[in-house]
Amino acid sequence: MTTALPTPPGLRVWQQEVLEKMSAWDRGVFLIAAAPGAGKTRPALEQAVRMLYARQADRIALICPTAPLTRQWAEAAARLGVHLAPDAPELTPPAGFHGVAVTYARVAMSAERFASQCTESTIVIADEAHHLGEELAWGKGFDLAFRKARRWLLLSGTPFRSDASAIPGVEYDSDGVTQPDYAYGYADAVRDGVCRPVSFIPFDGTMSWQSGDETVEASFADAVSSDQRARRYRTAISTDLEGALPKILREADQRLARLRADSHPEAGGLVVAADGDHARKVAATLHRITGTPPVVVMHTDQAAHRKLEAFTHSTDPWIVAVNMVSEGVDIPRLRVGVYATASKTAMIFRQIVGRFVRTIPNRPIEGSWLYIPAEPTLRAHAGEIAKELVPFLRRKEDADPDAPEQLLDEPGEKPEDELGLVAEFKALNADMAPEAQLDLFGGSTPLKPQSPALTTGMSTGTTTGAPIQPVGAGPGGHAFDAGGVAGFAATEVPLWQQRQRLRETRHRLVGELGRTRRATQREVNAWVNKQIGISRVQDATVEQLESSIDLIERALMGKA
Repeated sequence: MTTALPTPPGLRVWQQEVLEKMSAWDRGVFLIAAAPGAGKTRPALEQAVRMLYARQADRIALICPTAPLTRQWAEAAARLGVHLAPDAPELTPPAGFHGVAVTYARVAMSAERFASQCTESTIVIADEAHHLGEELAWGKGFDLAFRKARRWLLLSGTPFRSDASAIPGVEYDSDGVTQPDYAYGYADAVRDGVCRPVSFIPFDGTMSWQSGDETVEASFADAVSSDQRARRYRTAISTDLEGALPKILREADQRLARLRADSHPEAGGLVVAADGDHARKVAATLHRITGTPPVVVMHTDQAAHRKLEAFTHSTDPWIVAVNMVSEGVDIPRLRVGVYATASKTAMIFRQIVGRFVRTIPNRPIEGSWLYIPAEPTLRAHAGEIAKELVPFLRRKEDADPDAPEQLLDEPGEKPEDELGLVAEFKALNADMAPEAQLDLFGGSTPLKPQSPALTTGMSTGTTTGAPIQPVGAGPGGHAFDAGGVAGFAATEVPLWQQRQRLRETRHRLVGELGRTRRATQREVNAWVNKQIGISRVQDATVEQLESSIDLIERALMGKA
C-alpha cells in the first residue's frame, strides 16, 4: 500500500496544486508556466526531492541561463537539505552531492560528455526554459545532453520565444500556442497576495526629429512608417531633451521620494537603459535630478552581479541597468521603474515587469509603478498582461481549439529594433506628459500582509517553512521524513560553499607547508592526497577536506 505524501510546510496553495498534479507525472515533459515572482523554484525542488526519495531519480540536473542563478538554486536547494554543485564541469555530481546546477552554455559546450553521463533516472529541471530554441545551439545541446532522461521539468514565466522558435519538449496547439501542464498567472498571484499589483504610467506628447533632410513631428498616437516609429521611440528615450526621458525620470523620482518618505524608506527604483552609452547618460541625468549618483550595472561589467547584490541589500534609491535585470534578479524593494530600453519584445517587457512584482514578508503588499513611453507596442504588452497571458498560460484542459489567438510577439520583430537607426537621425524636441494610469490588477491598493509562513527563500520567489527534521534514511544514506517526503537535513551553509571554503583554506595551508619544507604545491598536494586516500582535490568530500586541513596543520606544527 502506498502511503500518501504529507504536504511540506510553507507551501503556497498553487505550489501544493502543482505538486499534486505532478504526482501522476510518470515520464515526458512537464511545463510549469507561472508569473515571475510566483515561486516556481520551491515546487520544482520539492518534486525532485520526492523523486529521489522514491528512487525514481538518481540525481538532479538543474539547468539555468546564468552562473549566478546556479548558485542561487544551490542555496535554495540546501534549505531543503538537497546539495547541488553549481557550475559543475560534468553531470556526475561530486561526492556527497545530489546533483549539479549548470548553465545552458556549459551544457551546449559539453553536450556529449553530459549525454554519456545522463541516465533514464536523471531528473532534469530547466529554469527559464524559453532560452532554449530547437534549432539553436543551446536547444540542440540540451536535447543531446538529456535525451536519455525519463523526465524534463520545464519552468518559465514567459513560456514563448520572441523569434517564434519552438522550445524543446513543449507542446503547442494547432495555432502554435504553448500548452503548459500547469499555469499560474499574474492575476492569480496578485489575488493570492504572492505578487504586487503594478500600475503603468505611459508618457506621450509631441516629438520632433530630423531624418536626413526631413524634419518629422509626431506623437505616439500618430501613424508613421516603421522607420519613423523607431526614430520616434528613440526621441522619447533621449536624455538630451528635457521634455523626453529626463521629464519621465523626474516624475518617477518624485513618486519614489514620496514612497520613501511616507511608508517604505528603503524603496528602490530601476531604469532599464538601451545600451552602455545610454546608461551612462541616464545615470548622469539622475545624478543631476536627485543629487545622488545611481548605481550602474551592465552585462559587460565583471562586477555587475556584485553591484546588484549590494544594491539589493542597501537603501540606495536608484539603479540603472543594461541587460542585467531579467531572470534571477530578485530585488523586492523595487517599487518604481522606468522602461527606457530599445528592446520592445513581449518577453523582455514581461521580464522587466517581473522585477517589480516581488513582495516583502510581513509588509502590506503595496503596488509598484512602471513608467513607459506610450509607444503602441509597449501599451499593447501592458494590456496583454492585464488580460492574464491568455494565449500562453492557458491550461490544457481549458484550451479551445475553435478559438485561435494571436501571439503577443510581433512577427519578425528584432530584440534590439531601435538601435539600428541611420546615422543622420537627430532628436530635436519633445514635450511629453503622463497619460491615464493603466492598472494591473488593482493598481496601488495595499493588500493584506503576506503570511509569515511564506517567507521569501530565494531570488525566484521560493518560500521556506520550518526546517524538516531528518528521520530514517533514504538513497545514499541521506535523511528523510518518516512520512515519506524527502526531508533532507536543511543546512544554513550549502555544501558547495562549505567545500569551496575548505578548498580555499587547504590551498593556503598547502602554500605555507610548501614554503616551510621547500616543496612545490604539486608535491605537497600529492603527499596530502596520498595520506587522505584521494586522487584529486576536486573529488574530495567535505570530511576528506577537513581531514587534509587537519593533516597539513599538524605538519606545520611538526607533528606529521
